[in-house]
Amino acid sequence: MDNNELKTGQGKIVVTQLDDLINWARLSSLWPMGFGLACCAIEMMATNASGYDLDRMGVFPRPSPRQSDVMIVSGTVTFKMADRIRRLYEQMAEPRYVISMGSCSNCGGPYWEHGYHVVKGVDKIIPVDIYIPGCPPRPEALIGGILSLQEKIRTETLFPAKKT
Repeated sequence: MDNNELKTGQGKIVVTQLDDLINWARLSSLWPMGFGLACCAIEMMATNASGYDLDRMGVFPRPSPRQSDVMIVSGTVTFKMADRIRRLYEQMAEPRYVISMGSCSNCGGPYWEHGYHVVKGVDKIIPVDIYIPGCPPRPEALIGGILSLQEKIRTETLFPAKKT
């Protein structure tokens, strides 16, 4: 193989950064664990149905936190559920991401003002990466949130440069 073949890409060698390769693999195979608590969960289930076909984007819902790398919290989060959400989040392997779907999980929605039992946003319990507004948000909004998460993953670095 001569030097000219390598320059034109004919030499069957692909040169990339390890971060780019790992990020491509991670963003192309997101395995969310749905945590549906209220009406937003219906929209989340509709997004996972055949009409929107999230499988083509590499999104494959999993029932266990140990198999998931994304948690989608959709609906009203109560103080009683807070410990369970935190426990499930801690069972997920690193790197892990959280999508907060809908007004109730984003900020308590219409219920926090008149109820003592509603958490004013799931970000008071676990860190949130993507917020999807709406009451309830449409499936297209959830798909947009997944695309935003994929873009966030694309720009991450797992191996930061050492400072000298």
